[in-house]
Amino acid sequence: MGTMFSPVAKSAELEEPIRAELFGVERLEQHAASLAVAQVVTDDARVGRLLTPRVLENGGVLVESYRSIARAIRDEKTITPAAEWFVDNFHIVDEQLREIIDDLPPGYYRQLPKLASGHLKDHPRVFGVAWAFVAHTDSRFDPDMLRRFVMAYQRVQPLTIGELWALAISLRVVLVENLRRLAERIVHSREARLEADELADSLFGSGALAAQPPANALRRFEGKPLATAFAVQLVQRLRDLDPKVRPVLRWLDERLAAQGATADDMVHAEHQQQAAMSITVRNIITSMRLTSEFNWAEFVEAVSPVDKILQCDSRYAEMDFVTRDTYRHAIEDLSRGTGLPEIDVTVRVMDRARLAGVEPHASEQPERDRHTDPGYYLISQGRRAFERELGYRVSWKQRLLRWYVQASAPGYLGSLTIGTAMVLAIPLWYAAANGVTVAGLVCLGLIALVPASDLAMALINRTVMAILGPRSLPRMALRNGIPKELRTIVVVPTLLTSREGIDELVERLEVHYLANADDDLRFALLSDWRDAPSESIPGDAELLARVVEGIAHLNKQYGPAAGGGSRFVLLHRRRVWNESEQVWMGWERKRGKLHELNQWLRGSTSTTFMSVGGQLPEAIPSVRFVITLDADTRLPRGAAHRLIGTMMGSCSRGLRRRSRAAARARIFNRRFPGPAGSIPTRRPCLMCTRICFGKDPTRARAFTRSTRSRRRWRTRCRTMRCSVMISSKGCSRARPWRPTSSCSKRFLPTMRRGQPGSIDGRVAIGSCCPGCSGEGIPGLNRIARW
Repeated sequence: MGTMFSPVAKSAELEEPIRAELFGVERLEQHAASLAVAQVVTDDARVGRLLTPRVLENGGVLVESYRSIARAIRDEKTITPAAEWFVDNFHIVDEQLREIIDDLPPGYYRQLPKLASGHLKDHPRVFGVAWAFVAHTDSRFDPDMLRRFVMAYQRVQPLTIGELWALAISLRVVLVENLRRLAERIVHSREARLEADELADSLFGSGALAAQPPANALRRFEGKPLATAFAVQLVQRLRDLDPKVRPVLRWLDERLAAQGATADDMVHAEHQQQAAMSITVRNIITSMRLTSEFNWAEFVEAVSPVDKILQCDSRYAEMDFVTRDTYRHAIEDLSRGTGLPEIDVTVRVMDRARLAGVEPHASEQPERDRHTDPGYYLISQGRRAFERELGYRVSWKQRLLRWYVQASAPGYLGSLTIGTAMVLAIPLWYAAANGVTVAGLVCLGLIALVPASDLAMALINRTVMAILGPRSLPRMALRNGIPKELRTIVVVPTLLTSREGIDELVERLEVHYLANADDDLRFALLSDWRDAPSESIPGDAELLARVVEGIAHLNKQYGPAAGGGSRFVLLHRRRVWNESEQVWMGWERKRGKLHELNQWLRGSTSTTFMSVGGQLPEAIPSVRFVITLDADTRLPRGAAHRLIGTMMGSCSRGLRRRSRAAARARIFNRRFPGPAGSIPTRRPCLMCTRICFGKDPTRARAFTRSTRSRRRWRTRCRTMRCSVMISSKGCSRARPWRPTSSCSKRFLPTMRRGQPGSIDGRVAIGSCCPGCSGEGIPGLNRIARW
């Protein structure tokens, strides 16, 4: 080991651990205030040192340190308690390194304010805050101490929302940095002890080394300061041994005296250092685990001054976390675009919302609710006017995207034309280069036009979805469950076909309840018998008795709802004669079920629902919403609460019908994504249509309101011929709505069957009679109809 580095020469290169005077809570708050005064932020946002290269370097050093200590364990060498902590918990360190690399995007890092001076110059300000906290707590993570430290800092200098979110990853980066410094010291101390053992072995001639004169063995250590670990290990090996090594001990005492220390001082210092390193490494490992498990979302909301201002609006506190976070992101964007502090932007949006209550449009309650919500000016239709009021500078990228969405038809069709031309240009250029005539090129272009347009449309749809993406609608959290004023019924329209099918339906209804249990959430089966040549056929009674028994069993097992009435309801309809079909069937099939359900919920007795068990179905009072599921559609856990909360979002209330139509379909698609229960509106082309035009051409009515709106709908278009229900089940018996009024006879020939289980909605939507054009399918432009 003659070529090994000098222990002390190497120690001069080692960085000191991130450790300073240990503070209590009160002293830590005082230090936070003084730190806020001392830290100066640079005005140039482009400067800054990326943390990622240093994190990657730290990761490499930690891996090499782990391997070095692991080799010592494999060779049955003695290791320190700190090294044992490090090796036993290296999986936590490795996980932290991966999370830091994944969660530290350069774009987000560049937006953080940077320090203008100090030993952390050009680093993010929040990194300096995390560094100070780690240094004065000996790397021990205490959520309450961190909260008080950050709040004391912000009383002098508020942090931005981005900095508060970056505090978690900054703490992890500082902990990794501190562990790297300690790991280097652990490895260096071990190698220094090995070198001391080598020197002792060379003096005694033990092992594979031949005995050397002390003068020769000590020559290579002349003129170099001795490391503490080296001196302590050498003292322990040479003390109370053969007298021939006494010159070495005298040499060691002289060298330590020249360094201003004694052998006893070195031993005491080494033991203290090992104990301190063991405690710090243990604190780092424990803090890494705690920071991964800690709820940082609650912490950020608790210490954010922007959130405290927004909490003055009671509706903000009732929203779910995603909605609140969307509001905060909007405030961040407005602050960057105007140069105003985030707190000023928040105060102005709250003032704007309060002033909206006395403006002329505030006479209508839905409009008042929307305009007095800060979200109306942050993420909704009032955003543009609020931007002009603040002097917001729109970037060229934002202008381009806004123009594309605003000029939906020209933008989409223009993109489609350009994309098709670009796709066609490649084969046509290749054909022209190979001598194809003009006539041949024209024929080739006509033949390739359709596949080229399909490819261009697919590329445009994917690009639009990737750039713009879906937007989360504002949603109330409903933390205490569904209130009685938002009572909702989940209905499953179905046909009674077999005993096995009925058992499966009842079981699926029970699963829906177990996943969304709430006293003000009711569940109902809307059932019909199969079409028949007569009003009743053999087997009808047995099937009805089977489903009645299943529903009764569920009510007995789970008990009545707290608001009164049964938790599970069966609504079965008798057959009626259909003249056009020449068959006895449930009136207007699935759409008729939903129509009569709404009448029944409003107290009507003129429906075709039959008495079950000798009495008519008991009406459920004050039902606000109806969620319609197909028989094979799943209702995920908590999905009903999220759906209802979304419909009750402040920015969703009071919207026009055409906007609500697209909102319903968007909610449906976000809540029922997988293969089971999937619907054709998940296709990228229709998703792109909703994103670009804000319209839903399929009008999937999975979520409706049980109010007078259905009565208005029936008044405007009595036959409902303009609304197309897309089935998510692929049922071969799906049929278009059959109108009965004379004004729609021209409409019948245009309805034609598409694929099994679907309706060719393009012709149906585009062929409305003049009397209901624009009323039957609200909000459809020509692109959406196409």
